[in-house]
Amino acid sequence: MTFNRRRMLHGLGGLAVLTAVPACAFGGNEAETPTGPTGDAGPENPFGVAEDAALEVVIFKGGLGDAYATEVHEPMYAQRFPGAKVEHVATQQIAQTLQPRFAGGDVPDVIANSGTDLMDLGALVDANQLLDLTPLFDAPAIDDPKVKVRDRVVNGSIEAGLVGGKPHALMYVYTAYGLWYDAKLFEANGWQPAQTWADFDALCAKIKAKGLHPFAYPGKNAAYYQYWSILVSAAKIGGNKVLVDIDNLVDGAWTADPVKQSAAAWAEIGAKYLDKSYEGLTHTEVQTAQNQGRIGFFPCGSWLENEQKDQTPDSFEYAMCPLPSVTGGDAMPYAAIRTAAGEGYIVPSQAKNSAGGLEYLRIMLSHEGARGFTERTGSITIVKGAADGLPLSPGNKSVAAAQSAAGDNIVTYNAFENWYKELETELRAKTNALMFGRITADQFCAEMQAKADAVKADSSIPKQQRNG
Repeated sequence: MTFNRRRMLHGLGGLAVLTAVPACAFGGNEAETPTGPTGDAGPENPFGVAEDAALEVVIFKGGLGDAYATEVHEPMYAQRFPGAKVEHVATQQIAQTLQPRFAGGDVPDVIANSGTDLMDLGALVDANQLLDLTPLFDAPAIDDPKVKVRDRVVNGSIEAGLVGGKPHALMYVYTAYGLWYDAKLFEANGWQPAQTWADFDALCAKIKAKGLHPFAYPGKNAAYYQYWSILVSAAKIGGNKVLVDIDNLVDGAWTADPVKQSAAAWAEIGAKYLDKSYEGLTHTEVQTAQNQGRIGFFPCGSWLENEQKDQTPDSFEYAMCPLPSVTGGDAMPYAAIRTAAGEGYIVPSQAKNSAGGLEYLRIMLSHEGARGFTERTGSITIVKGAADGLPLSPGNKSVAAAQSAAGDNIVTYNAFENWYKELETELRAKTNALMFGRITADQFCAEMQAKADAVKADSSIPKQQRNG
């Protein structure tokens, strides 16, 4: 079974506003080599971790919780290094918590850099604050020392963590994205997910006639849930090159016809079916409203079901479907979905035990570490076969079916979200303005293009490039 999780950004839960942090705010150092005490390196200890060196792990406690760290990965590390003290820190405000520590040179050894308040990877790399993880992927796998770690993970997952051409983040979770709904509610009303935009519009009208809000997203703290939808639809219209051009700051990428068509289609859904109140609500509030039977469709990634497990009644059954085709001539079929590796884990180059940080990530990439993660979060990792045989929830079953139907028709991720925080922050604001009727699709595209042009022209912002 192959799921894909990216977002790369998001297991969500934090409510802070994402801000771009300049590289100088993180301080700087001259190298990206491991620091701290070292022990004897060998096949069982490829990074030469000192047996008694303490390890500090900072985990974003959002939709995935942190039991996977406290009950699986940290005990596995302690078992390998019984003389080491493992300190666990859980927070929903990664940047707010850690930016002062980076500036002061007092950094943890492993960080789950995720949530709304994540740190700017580009700025960290520009300041030489992160280890290049190439040695991790070239190290022997815990399960089979004859095999490199890189050969134990699914294709494309290492590339998802590239910044400056090197893997500076371990994107650990395999996520699928789409429209989430209550399968039991839909069955009771005779509703089926729509494959065309006209049918989607008609279905939303039926849902509205039942007294429900047909579509909603959390404008207060997770507008990216909706800009993902706009970008995915644009890619389905024009192909993945649309998204690659946006990442590469290509002139006119935001004003290309597929982006305009997608923005216009989604703006119409916003005008007809999106209640104004959702601009002021958080993701937890909107997700709970869906669990209460008040919302038809909710755009999100496959962590949603686990995040809501304590609020989901027995009468509610999560399912996910692809976004409907916008035009009759879309480049990608209806079944195409966005999948990607996400949830970034990083090792600071100035950590007191950065060798231990690398070893912690190697443990995460073991069969036992990855399987334990899935058992506690319901989310699939990038480790091949680690989740085989585990029982799947209804939501994950629908994701598996959607991914099987998609085949090779996969919408790529967007790297600008990690590369250019100013652009990402602007996109949140413009997405809300578009969906809640303050600007038109043409204005949305023009204003996003203007921001992209400004980022491109700013020589102080390190530029990145991707091929596909």
